[in-house]
Amino acid sequence: MSMGVGPAWFEIARRDILIAYRRRAEAANPLLFLLIVVALFPLGVGPAPEDLSGIAPGVVWVAALLASLLSTDMLFRSDFDDGSLEQIARSPAPLYATALAKMGVHWLVSGLPIAIASPLFAGLLYLPSTAMWALLFSMLAGTVTLSLVGGIGAALTVGLRKGGLLLSLLVLPLYVPVLVFGSAAVDAAAHGLPWQSEFAVLAGFALLSLTLAPLAAAAALRINLDG
Repeated sequence: MSMGVGPAWFEIARRDILIAYRRRAEAANPLLFLLIVVALFPLGVGPAPEDLSGIAPGVVWVAALLASLLSTDMLFRSDFDDGSLEQIARSPAPLYATALAKMGVHWLVSGLPIAIASPLFAGLLYLPSTAMWALLFSMLAGTVTLSLVGGIGAALTVGLRKGGLLLSLLVLPLYVPVLVFGSAAVDAAAHGLPWQSEFAVLAGFALLSLTLAPLAAAAALRINLDG
């Protein structure tokens, strides 16, 4: 008898949240990476506020994208290496529910803190206060897509011992639209222009990824487990 999607999602998510809590130092690495990049960037281009504020949307978004990618490789790898992923796949729980739960926890542990902290760190680059809400909302929608799309890449490369580079090559082209529309939304808000259309596109990406990414990740995991 198969387990429902809801109970399966809840059990896997609860388990992964407990694991992330026990590894709090590792979970903080993406946030620390984002802070380091944003804090060091003025040393390379100079401290002039007018220069930094002009490039702040792109810098923050690139740093957030790379910070999210930093932890994506381990999304399924630890469970794959110790054999627990194979046991989960053999359980009555649908594999796509497992993939969705793991990608959801990845966003909760990595993407959500990045989205919340981005407006705070953007102040170091003199991003105008009028763009802070646009940055927050675009990050919330964009990081959902980053976690979901990154989950597909992590599932495809989970069987490779050194799949981190291949993972980056696979998912970075798919991250580009999120980067383009995310930074465009923030840049428009910084110049006093409407940014809701760019945010709507990001929300559309998130909904599309939420629909398709768990199924694609489950299929990739099944290939690796059966192989």
